[in-house]
Amino acid sequence: MNDTDPTDETTDNSGKPALMVGLGILLSRLSGLIRELVLAAFLGTRVAADAFKAALQIPGLLQNILGEGTLSASFIPVYSRLADDESKREESGLVAGTIAAILGLFTTVIVFIGIVAARPITKALLPVLADETFELTVDLVRIMWAGLGFIVLSSWCLGVLNAHRKFFLSFAAPVVWNAAQVAFAVIAWAKDWDDARIAKAAAWGVLVGGLLQLLIQLPLVRKAVPALKVRFNWGLTPVKEIFSKFIPALLGRGVVQLSAFFDLILAGFLATGAFAALSMAQIVYLLPIGLFVMSIISADLPELSRDYKNTSRLQSRLDASSERIAFYLFFSTAAFITMGKPLVAMLFERGEFTSEDTLYIWLVLSAYSLGLCASGFSRLYQNICYSTGDVKGPAKLAGIRVLISGSFGFLLMFQFDRFAIDNDHLVKLGSIPSLVPLSELVRSLDASPQRLGAVGLALGSAFGAWIEYYLLRKRVKSQLNLRMSQSRNLRHFTIPAITAGVIAAAIAYWMNNSTPYLSAPLALGLSGGVYLCGAIILGSETARQFIQALRLPSYFRNR
Repeated sequence: MNDTDPTDETTDNSGKPALMVGLGILLSRLSGLIRELVLAAFLGTRVAADAFKAALQIPGLLQNILGEGTLSASFIPVYSRLADDESKREESGLVAGTIAAILGLFTTVIVFIGIVAARPITKALLPVLADETFELTVDLVRIMWAGLGFIVLSSWCLGVLNAHRKFFLSFAAPVVWNAAQVAFAVIAWAKDWDDARIAKAAAWGVLVGGLLQLLIQLPLVRKAVPALKVRFNWGLTPVKEIFSKFIPALLGRGVVQLSAFFDLILAGFLATGAFAALSMAQIVYLLPIGLFVMSIISADLPELSRDYKNTSRLQSRLDASSERIAFYLFFSTAAFITMGKPLVAMLFERGEFTSEDTLYIWLVLSAYSLGLCASGFSRLYQNICYSTGDVKGPAKLAGIRVLISGSFGFLLMFQFDRFAIDNDHLVKLGSIPSLVPLSELVRSLDASPQRLGAVGLALGSAFGAWIEYYLLRKRVKSQLNLRMSQSRNLRHFTIPAITAGVIAAAIAYWMNNSTPYLSAPLALGLSGGVYLCGAIILGSETARQFIQALRLPSYFRNR
């Protein structure tokens, strides 16, 4: 197999789109981080915070099932090929409009049901939630549900724009969604409202922000697809092809969301703070996946769909994307585990968020981080499968991951809920092993010490991620006859990541009593520099490209 020319071409062609996706996601993630910082300062990790996080998860399941992941697997591969054919401009407009009409109708029905049935849905998902938290959660779900419906429709905009190689706006659009929540929460805080009313104000921000996220993309969609006609054209061949993939993709996303459902139910059996801890840890944990992995695979998917019959090009893209993902995730894993405490403190520790909350979130983050590399590479392998029309395979493997993650999480979470943080120290508050939850009175206490049940759920998630990674890797290798390049990644990044982690841990330890605004940036900067130099010395092309990309003006001139 000759890799020279295809590698050069595909790598070069995907560079600028990946950068634009990365810039859009960077703005989106930073705005999301600001939102979390504001809400953490106002609500901490107690009852109102738990209710808000749980409420956002419930309608968020609709977004995750119908939104970007499903459309990426079914709509973008088919529509990308149509969008490239000038002779099919009218047909591509009809196809895009038909998908919008169908998705809009289905979403409207689901949103109506969700608002009307908010109480039984919340009860079904959170059967043992404490009464005070449950009532507030129901109120928040009713407000948020319509907002998440708008975000589902904005995912259609993302699919259309990405197929036309317009990446930045669709990935930066969530900035307005996050900004609306921050604005509403700040106004409520300025009025000196209590925690519950601040949470409700932020929920209205979810609704308004979702509408704004959709509206700002529509003009560019219209410009990209002048022949767009929103109507029901069920008989179009591409529409039938999309739905032949949409249903398996929908089921696959549904399987993945069963994990979220299951985690939501299991977290309801844990002490107060579990929802907030899982959510805040995921905000940090998902940053490298959102910024780096998604920018790489989102830019690659339309091109993979166009070249899906060219094994040489698929291999070239797999090699390039695999090294890029490994470069970012090896360091992220080491950083989160070794210097997660000052990092979390710098981000969240203010207002109602205490040093005990910092230690709690760091432990959950560390548990999640054990599966970070597996999660990133799994998304890459799913992308390869989607581009070749294989939607059912990843869905089945996702189901296996859900089963394993849930089983191990269940076994571990009650053990960890017998441990707590008291005055920044770990203490044991119960006998283990145990397979039963704490009493409702103990679980509902909105006070210290902070129980650690969420750590068990995060460990279960990490273990399941590695099982999915192994199975997806095996599938891509055998069915598509592609070679894996993990040995090269291990050679380039393992020693630099370990070295960087040791340096970060030493700085975090010796500066434990210093302000995190000094220790976190210092640890991140020094360990990151050592990692980058080590990767370059060991021959990583991605590390060299990273240095070049830092010189943005010259980088853009060369595109």
